[in-house]
Amino acid sequence: MNWCEDLSRFELHIGESGYPEQLAESPDPPPVLYGLGDPCSLAPGLGVVGARKSTPYGLAAAQYFAGWAGGAGYVVVSGGAIGCDQAAHRAALASGGRSVAVMAGGADVHYPRSASSMLRAIATNGAVVSEHPWGTQPQKWTFRTRNRIIAGLSMALLVLEAALGSGTFSTADYALAAGRDVLAIPGSIYAPECAGANRLIRQGATPITDADELCLALEGLLGPPARDPTPWAPASAGGDDPVLAAVRTNPQRPDDLARALGLDVVTIVRLLGVMETTGQVVRFRDGRYGPR
Repeated sequence: MNWCEDLSRFELHIGESGYPEQLAESPDPPPVLYGLGDPCSLAPGLGVVGARKSTPYGLAAAQYFAGWAGGAGYVVVSGGAIGCDQAAHRAALASGGRSVAVMAGGADVHYPRSASSMLRAIATNGAVVSEHPWGTQPQKWTFRTRNRIIAGLSMALLVLEAALGSGTFSTADYALAAGRDVLAIPGSIYAPECAGANRLIRQGATPITDADELCLALEGLLGPPARDPTPWAPASAGGDDPVLAAVRTNPQRPDDLARALGLDVVTIVRLLGVMETTGQVVRFRDGRYGPR
């Protein structure tokens, strides 16, 4: 059976009932929106975008903020791509929330192919949409043009990780053109993957460093949270994270951890920053990190 054969399909035409108002009011809205799942999920939401070649910092930030937003009842909108996009979708669903994936090909074309189970979950608890007719294969140029739909469906856009010149910047440009708020996660000044988000902050994007700041940014745009989200902490890929395990055993400074674990200090600082944000560790006055 085709991966989406049993899923509900819809086609929404601009100017007709059911077409998302926030998308219709954005620059260059698609004449038709093809979708799988529930069209009611296309309510104004939070766009979450970031790098495909994401770092542990970017993935953890995606999990933390998208997980909080989904748990609070906000719709999380992203592009379904490997990296930060998929981490955001999965976290929103895992927290009991809804998510919307905007595809570069037809809504029924699972790209990447490894994402079919995730896309089914999104369509079951949200929607998978595209401006392209059923069966359309994605092209290089359609990835950038679909970014305007991510921005158009969102009332605010959260940029996680983005190198300078990243396609993520086009989504931020579309959001600004649509009059939407742009939010960004600050990152290390030594990490090229964070340079784009840091530049957006210098240019006026709102810096977001914890769930309270995200809540404050969204309340005025989307209303207060529909429910009190369960505090979100990303799980490590293979049991306890070695960095977290090390500071639980003995509070240490980032440079000491780097030597002990054979990692570079920039990576250690990134990971500790995420763990501090998610409430797993605390930074002491002397620069050491230990368990909270």
